Amino acid sequence: MKNNQQTINQVNHKMNWFQKFLMVCSGGNLHMLRKTPSEWNKFAGIGGIVLFTAIFATLSAGYAMYTVFDNIWASTGFGILWGLMIFNLDRYIVSSIKKTGTWWNQILMAIPRLILATFLGIIISKPLELKIFEKEVNKQLNTIIQRNKKQLQGEMNGRILQQSGPFETEKKQISEKVVQYQKSYDSAAVELEKEILGKQSGLTSGKEGFGPNAKRKQELKEQRRQDLENYQKQVSPRLEYLDKEISKVYTNLETERKSTETFEDKFNGFAARLQALDELGKNSAIIGLAATFIMGLFICLEISPVLVKLISAVGPYDHLLEKTENDFRLYAKEKIEKGNALTDFRIEDFKDNLDK
Repeated sequence: MKNNQQTINQVNHKMNWFQKFLMVCSGGNLHMLRKTPSEWNKFAGIGGIVLFTAIFATLSAGYAMYTVFDNIWASTGFGILWGLMIFNLDRYIVSSIKKTGTWWNQILMAIPRLILATFLGIIISKPLELKIFEKEVNKQLNTIIQRNKKQLQGEMNGRILQQSGPFETEKKQISEKVVQYQKSYDSAAVELEKEILGKQSGLTSGKEGFGPNAKRKQELKEQRRQDLENYQKQVSPRLEYLDKEISKVYTNLETERKSTETFEDKFNGFAARLQALDELGKNSAIIGLAATFIMGLFICLEISPVLVKLISAVGPYDHLLEKTENDFRLYAKEKIEKGNALTDFRIEDFKDNLDK
């Protein structure tokens, strides 16, 4: 009768390959699960969540690495590697929770696992948020690039003023001096004209014609013209030097600006996209709320296996696991006691032989 019942159980509770795969994903012990068919659905569900979390983690990491390396093969390889790591980590988190001890002990044991699962959920969700809001992120990236370029241009203008300032100041001083010479010449020319026309003023005689006073004013005008020309000839090389130095400053900074703007145009990496997503969330309440819900969804997905394991009642699998572990503890304790007793016996026997 007993053999017949075992045969019926084996026929009615045969584990198919997909169930077996999901149970492996759940971190359960297949040998024990075969003996507890009532637990199969629970462990298969947990394994499915762990599997889909790993798949999402693979897609998330693959997209994140593609924004970094811009290479499909490198991003695919890293995405698979990351997904396998998350898969193994989730299996460990779930399998390490045991339904033994008091309720508070189980909660204390689950808290660090829930924190770790929450952290993993946030990590997985961010790249997928970037992909979901890709068009909006690209638009915000362009805004950030233009803002950075404007800031860069402002910094360049400041550096131009700083570096070319001494040269511009000297040019201004020379120009002011030239203006002074020019005014002196113009004043002498006006006075000469008034003297010749006989216009009365504090500096003219009021007699029309080219007399002695006009001659002196003619000489004064010529002297001031020569002073102006001599000064212009004197400062001409210096002005050329100053113009070259100012032009050099503009050329160097313009080359630097173009080079920097080239890097700014490539400001589309993973960190830049995260910055754009963050600014979108701050500028748009709808996008911020949607991003929060997406992140919350993945956090719930990541912590759900831990919560299912925590809130589920103690089942046959837990009893069998506890019995198996207890049997191994008793076996190990027995072996240790036997080993200690045998060692004590040998020591006593050795001492007796020495006394003889």
